[in-house]
Amino acid sequence: MVLSNEELAKLKPTKVVDARGTACPGPLLAAKKAMGEIPVNGILEVWSSDPGTNRDLPYWANKTGHEYLGTITEPGYWRIFIKKKK
Repeated sequence: MVLSNEELAKLKPTKVVDARGTACPGPLLAAKKAMGEIPVNGILEVWSSDPGTNRDLPYWANKTGHEYLGTITEPGYWRIFIKKKK
């Protein structure tokens, strides 16, 4: 279930990864590493300035059994939220 921007802004992420300025596959690799560091039902927030991340992270989350919660667009980057499900 994708949340609204208002709902996403209220989330308290378990971990935030700042991958701004890195190109693919940097943000995805950083997200994979960080996901291993948070508990089940924890929320990972990834900051990325690479447009490909908007496609790659939701796909990866769904493929690996996690839940893509949504993306907030900020000036010059995106905030992508994923809930760890296993």
